[in-house]
Amino acid sequence: MLDSSKFRIFAFSMRKVYFVFVALWGISVCSSCQHRTGADTGHATPYILATTGMIADMLQHIAGDSAVVEALMHPGVDPHLYKASQGDLRKLLDADFIFYNGLHLEGKLASILNKQKRVKPVVAVGEGLADLIMINADTYDPHIWFDVSLWKAATAHAAKELAQLDSSNATYYHANALAYMAQLDTLDAWVHAQLNTIPPRQRVLITAHDAFSYFGRAYGVEVRGLQGISTLSEFGLQDVSALVDYIVDRQIPAVFVESSVSDRSLKAVLAGVQQRGGAVHIGGSLFSDAMGTPGTPEGTYIGMVQYNVNTIVAALSK
Repeated sequence: MLDSSKFRIFAFSMRKVYFVFVALWGISVCSSCQHRTGADTGHATPYILATTGMIADMLQHIAGDSAVVEALMHPGVDPHLYKASQGDLRKLLDADFIFYNGLHLEGKLASILNKQKRVKPVVAVGEGLADLIMINADTYDPHIWFDVSLWKAATAHAAKELAQLDSSNATYYHANALAYMAQLDTLDAWVHAQLNTIPPRQRVLITAHDAFSYFGRAYGVEVRGLQGISTLSEFGLQDVSALVDYIVDRQIPAVFVESSVSDRSLKAVLAGVQQRGGAVHIGGSLFSDAMGTPGTPEGTYIGMVQYNVNTIVAALSK
């Protein structure tokens, strides 16, 4: 006979085996599911899960009250480094439709998103923009939201996909998308006008990582980032030294930190400039890969863009 301690160990081991069996059974059942809609998942309206706040905000404008839209990633989260939690996996399984940026922005979610494509609609809003976006080092830059005209094109693509997935509301989605894209046209014109107030020689935007290339191309701003397109890329002493030389030579008055990226790298640059006798300060914190807190102006795409532009103009116009 088993003594009491050995019995407890045996019982605990059997429970673990049982839970593993249940988990594997659930995965196998899910892998055989067909594409679902809000009607056959028990949702009163389609439940749409977006990876980033920017995409969720876009979809909320398109869907209106005909769908429930939620962002997977919260304010201040870096999508390049993001890993799904158990709670996130439950949301991904429960969602009727998943919309993500694509272009390798959500690198650590790629395998999960690919698996979900087998059982439900998973849409990359960056698809269809190949003729409009640049390629850096043989890689598409995922930061399409920083050119408002590109984000308008992404909105049109998302609206078309959503209308096909939920055809009963297609006319409603189309009308909402047109109204939102008109707002984006107004925003785009405003950004051009504001940035044109900065003297041309001072239109230099230096940030922690290279997230603003589309912004620079669209609005005539020279852009430098210490890290590459992804925050997964490393920077070294040579990168810091080169950026310090550039700032000193060009007499750049300000650099900018990012809300979702550590300021450690730029602090090293500031220290290097000061050692060279230069004068540079942090011009403010920009929203780069994540928006602000929900309920604030910066918690919307339009409000985030306006905040960034106002911060840049204020720092570089001095």
